[in-house]
Amino acid sequence: MPGRKAVGVIALMLVLGTAGTALAQPRPADQGATPHRRTRIVIHPRSLEPGPNAKRYCRAWLAVENRPSGQVITPQKECWWQ
Repeated sequence: MPGRKAVGVIALMLVLGTAGTALAQPRPADQGATPHRRTRIVIHPRSLEPGPNAKRYCRAWLAVENRPSGQVITPQKECWWQ
């Protein structure tokens, strides 16, 4: 009877071994797949520097932000050149 147990263990090892190699092999659909290309965004500024008479305008306000500790009022600021 000990031989029967050994045959069962060997059969189990063979089944698990073939299942592991089947999972490790790439699928046919993956072989032809190409990597995704990133979208390239080019920004062309109107001018590199503001003119000699340019003024910087700013707008400031307080905004409520939700944080894990609760709602918090934070200062916000937006500036531009004209």
